[in-house]
This record gives sequence, structure tokens and C-alpha cells, in this order.
Amino acid sequence: MTTPSTETTAPRHAADEEPLLKVEGLVKHFPIGGGFLSKSTSAVQAVDGVDFEVRKGETFSIVGESGCGKSTTARLVTRLLEPTSGRVTFDGTDISHLSDAKMRPMRRDIQMIFQDPYSSLNPRHTVGKIVGAPFKLQGVDPEGGRRKAVQELLKTVGLNPEHYNRYPHEFSGGQRQRIGIARTLALKPKLIVADEPVSALDVSIQAQVVNLLEDLQEELDLTYVMIAHDLSVVRHVSDRVAVMYLGKIVEIGERDDLYDRPRHPYTVAMLSAVPVPDTKRRENRERIRLVGDVPSPINPPPACRFHTRCWKAQEICRTEEPPLLQITSGPAVTGPGHTVACHFPVEPGELAEKT
Repeated sequence: MTTPSTETTAPRHAADEEPLLKVEGLVKHFPIGGGFLSKSTSAVQAVDGVDFEVRKGETFSIVGESGCGKSTTARLVTRLLEPTSGRVTFDGTDISHLSDAKMRPMRRDIQMIFQDPYSSLNPRHTVGKIVGAPFKLQGVDPEGGRRKAVQELLKTVGLNPEHYNRYPHEFSGGQRQRIGIARTLALKPKLIVADEPVSALDVSIQAQVVNLLEDLQEELDLTYVMIAHDLSVVRHVSDRVAVMYLGKIVEIGERDDLYDRPRHPYTVAMLSAVPVPDTKRRENRERIRLVGDVPSPINPPPACRFHTRCWKAQEICRTEEPPLLQITSGPAVTGPGHTVACHFPVEPGELAEKT
């Protein structure tokens, strides 16, 4: 895949600006077990106490292994799911438990790009009807009519406006994702949550869609929350990155700071597995192999959830949960905005032992 440039650019946001999105203590448990008349006896702890902020104009990415809770977080932020507890504040309004009726006008400003372009488009509807659906649902009559507005949106995402009356099966996977993006842009949202927007696409066209999202952000002043497991894609598009493990965020940092100086052992292990094309760099790099599988979210380990697979774990990791904080003393000091949830963060230049 041909990837965009990784040159460092000036931040698209002000550090002291009020966040567009603020997530505090977000929890989502899915009850399981129990019969028709009996109560549930346990729950899947998909998201369990997540905190982060997203500033206007930035791309905030959430990465982690499958099952870590990142897609559930995306659906909580967009209110496709209602949280068990915690707060989601968007543009100064608490949307955590708004009714469907009160949430409807908010959906103009919060939109979502789904992972699978094949299942997210109704095969019985034309492209014109799919992209124009938000106008109908919100009762919006764009200037010049809906057909003209839809054709302009198709043009914006790199599709032929004359394909207005075609059906989804007549397009490739990349083109279908562009149709989904056009639908997302219809109401000029402030925030777009993209749930693994390129993972279902051929590698040869992933970069095209990534470049499109970046161009749209610059052109339309969009804010993104990007959900992904491909760390190389995330590095190219993100301003800040949050690393998630088993329902918890374990590290947040500016893109280059987190990739070049990771502090949480899980982040270090993830980055050690990213392919490196440079032979010399690859020879000098230690690959960290984690022991065992990710524990069950039904019965996660106590205290630090990563301690069962961590090569640095000690007794305190099994008894006391580490808070997500900036490290201000010792050899593993982190910069402003770089927070880590670890009792024994990895020091700069530390060579981790294989386990």
C-alpha cells in the first residue's frame, strides 16, 4: 500500500481550546446468562471506565487488538449504543442518555463511517437514495434540490455524479466506501467517527480512501475519531493516539511521541510487531512476543488488566490498578499530554526481554 507522507505538520487545534468531544468514565457492560424469567448473572465488560478528549479539527485514533472495546466505544460516542454509566459530552451538551427524539437533531453533527461498505449500504436502494437519505430523515431541503446536492457530494468523494441511479452492486469496494463517506458528509457534520474505514478494502486502494479522508478534513474542517488496528495507517492520519486493552485505555499521546517513545509495555509490544521495510532498522529491533491470549472480558484480571501477559509485571500490578497519568519523575518521564496507565513504564531506550 502506498501510504501518505509522515511529515510532521502543525497541530490543527489549540491546546487550550474547549474539546469538541469529552468522554468521562465511560462504561458499557452487556449482560449475559440467565433465562427468560431469571436475572443475568454476569456481563461482558466491553468498555470499563474510559476517559479522553477530542479537540476540534484533529484526528484522534483509538487502536488495539480485536475485542478490546474500541468499536463499542465508537458506538457509544455516536449514541448508537447507550452507556451503562459515564458521560459523553459533545459540543458542550451531555448526550449520554438523551432520548431518540432529543438525539435526532444532534445526529446532524455526529456521523459515522462503517467498517464494511458491503453491508452498510442497502442493495435495493440507488446511490442517489442512499446518499440523500440524511436529507429526508432530517427534513432538510438543500439549495438546488436533493438530486443536485447528492451529485455534488458524489463529485466531492471522487465518484461520477452521473452514477446517481446506479445500485451498490455495480461498484467496487473502494467506491462503495466512498458512497458511505458521501452519505456521512450530507449534513455537514462537525464530528465523524470512522470505525476501521479501510480494513475491509483491498490493500491497493486503502491509501486512496485514507488520502480522501485527509483531504476532506482540510477542506471541510472536520474532526475525526478513527478506530483502527493497523498501526501503520493510524500513524499517517492521526494527531493523537489512544491505545486500548481489554476495555481500558492504557496510553494516550501525540502521534510521533507515542510511536517514537512508547511507555506502556502493551504499546511497546504492539509497535514491535509492525513490519519495517528498512532491513537495518529491522535487524536492530527487538520483537516482543506476548504470552497467552487476551483474557475474557467477562472475567478480566484484577488491577492492571495487562499483568497476565506483561514481562514487567510485579505484585502491585496484580493488586492495584494504575491510573492514566502523565509521568513527571524518574527516567520514563512523558511529555505534556502523554499519559500512561502503568506502575513500571518502559524507559526510553530500554531493551525489553523476550517472553
